[in-house]
Amino acid sequence: MNFTENNKVGELVAQDYRTASIFKEYGIDFCCNGNRTIQEACGKVKLDCNVLIEKLNQSLQNSDSSGINFKTWDLDLLVDYIEKKHHRYVERKIKEITPFLNKIVSVHGEAHPELHVVKQLFNESVGELTAHMKKEELILFPYIRKMVMAKNSGQNFNTALFKTVETPIAMMQNEHEVEGERFRKIANLTQNYTPPADACNTYSVTFSLLKEFEEDLHLHIHLENNILFPKAIELEK
Repeated sequence: MNFTENNKVGELVAQDYRTASIFKEYGIDFCCNGNRTIQEACGKVKLDCNVLIEKLNQSLQNSDSSGINFKTWDLDLLVDYIEKKHHRYVERKIKEITPFLNKIVSVHGEAHPELHVVKQLFNESVGELTAHMKKEELILFPYIRKMVMAKNSGQNFNTALFKTVETPIAMMQNEHEVEGERFRKIANLTQNYTPPADACNTYSVTFSLLKEFEEDLHLHIHLENNILFPKAIELEK
């Protein structure tokens, strides 16, 4: 892969997910703001483009190339994967993280008042993500599956549900941005999920779970924003 300052971050990650770890290392958002060029992204974090490009080249030369290429997947398969892998993960981890977070706020909240804000932000995310995923599962994803069926069968497709698939996609992308920003706040409040010196085991476990949750959310949003949504718009046209 030849990298230039005009490459879009999200497209690069869509082509090879190994690049995601490099963008994350330099604090570059590849999921919610993946439509920026390398030059624009580097300007945002005050980084020399050549440094990033060299790091990207080194990373791909030194790492295994056996990663999953989601861009080659049929859209109905990708929708099924996102729903079963990432949506179910979110539902499962919410139930696991919530009692842990409540406990450490109760025990450590006085000494670490930022935990109250973390809890509030996470609870907001729980409500918004739950509603967001249901909209995808009940409206957008079935529509995409029907488009794939129409293409495979050679039949005409009725787009009367909404004028264009771009309408719900724009809504989902806006909601992704909100979640991305919310978890950036959580990461900042927790010093990138670093437990303080007086942290108990539950405190440390909770931060590890929150960090894992955010990392999964990044991949989840990336698969939709940078692969599923553009391909769905192309298929509809």
